Amino acid sequence: MIDNSVYQNPLITRYASREMARAFSDEKRFKLWRKLWIALAESEMEMGLNITQEQIDELKAHAEDINFELAEQYEREVRHDVMAHVKAYGAQAPKAMPIIHLGATSCYVNCNAEVIMIDDALDIIIKKLVNVMDKLKRFALTYKDQPTLGFTHLQPAQLTTVGKRATLWLQDLSMDYHNLMDLKSHVKLRGVKGTTGTQASFLDLFEGDHEKVKELERRVVSKLGYEKVYGVTGQTYPRKFDYNVLCVLSQIAQSAYKFSNDVRILQSMKEIEEPFEKSQIGSSAMAYKRNPMRSERIGGLARYVISLPMNSAITASTQWMERTLDDSANRRIANAQAFLAVDAILNIYMNVAENMVVYDKVIAKHLRAELPFMATENIMMECVKAGGNRQELHERIRVLSMEAGRNVKVEGKENNLIDLIKADPMFDAVKDRLDGILDARNFVGRAPVQTVEFIETEIDPILEENRSLLGQKGDVKI
Repeated sequence: MIDNSVYQNPLITRYASREMARAFSDEKRFKLWRKLWIALAESEMEMGLNITQEQIDELKAHAEDINFELAEQYEREVRHDVMAHVKAYGAQAPKAMPIIHLGATSCYVNCNAEVIMIDDALDIIIKKLVNVMDKLKRFALTYKDQPTLGFTHLQPAQLTTVGKRATLWLQDLSMDYHNLMDLKSHVKLRGVKGTTGTQASFLDLFEGDHEKVKELERRVVSKLGYEKVYGVTGQTYPRKFDYNVLCVLSQIAQSAYKFSNDVRILQSMKEIEEPFEKSQIGSSAMAYKRNPMRSERIGGLARYVISLPMNSAITASTQWMERTLDDSANRRIANAQAFLAVDAILNIYMNVAENMVVYDKVIAKHLRAELPFMATENIMMECVKAGGNRQELHERIRVLSMEAGRNVKVEGKENNLIDLIKADPMFDAVKDRLDGILDARNFVGRAPVQTVEFIETEIDPILEENRSLLGQKGDVKI
């Protein structure tokens, strides 16, 4: 039940999936803490410290049933979240209480748990990203042969195809995918490092045996399912890792923002439309409107995510000496919300990519309005082949183009350049072939072939690698 009398984070209530919200939940965080305490205690027992199997079993028996209310009560008393949970865990496992957190600092559980949470959240992002790519691939192949006006400077330029344009969106996402996978390949835990990263407390526990301290870290990290660990740290893992994560999320947001802007422009032109449900209302005042609310929401959320790496950069650059605590409250907000926002963006992106409507007749109408101007060089060259004078033809086409341009811009009429050319004796040699010359397919170059080649060489390998993740549907919560 939502308490409507206080502010609610819209990333949770309106936008992100439950899956991503759970990835950063307190329940997941505190269960990871307990998993980390168990891994540490068990490894310390295996390494010869005075810890019993009975104590380990007691810890494992209460790994999942977190006593949240008691932990909150302790935190109000001690003003320290980790120690509050140590006490709450100890209340459930009294025999193990003396050895919980042995040799560790708060960042042993905090930092290692946060890296795992981020790593798991990256898996959710990868799953949704490749599903967006799969849907865009299908769209691109469906419309690879559909000629459409290309735009540079938002002015009509050489033709492309609807499918080829979609490969530009796909290419952005493929770059994001590779950056994501590179980031995943470099994920490391903080490991077992002690208060300032020197492992001094563990060296004391093992009476100066450096190899045992190193082996303890290897065992703990392995029990958590990881191999890589930072060679050196201060009290925390390097906050530059957070910056790298937010940069990759920002890049995904940038790609989605570009897509959403393109769709918004194309919908304004009535060439492409995002899905619009039967009972959906576009405007409270103008009943006829079909606003691109999905694309606009992508843009709004993306703008927020794009701004976050700067925040993280400041956090990374102001970690005094071995660490300061001014990062904690900031990171609780910035890291989780970056993931929640990108999760929401990809959910909507999937929905739009899967259900976009293409209005081919409107596209053809726009082509007819602009293609005559673009075809003038082809017309001129065909006349030269038939014996015409290139310079005279160029000047005549220039004059006729100016007249047709005035007809369009000043008079508000249709582009009549082709009619003017057909009526001019200088172009008699091609008059009967103009319709063929003006076939839009003659002006798209290699766009259809490029679409297929790009998908086969760069997109299909990614989708094949992630075949087990495909099949998700996009969701727009509200």
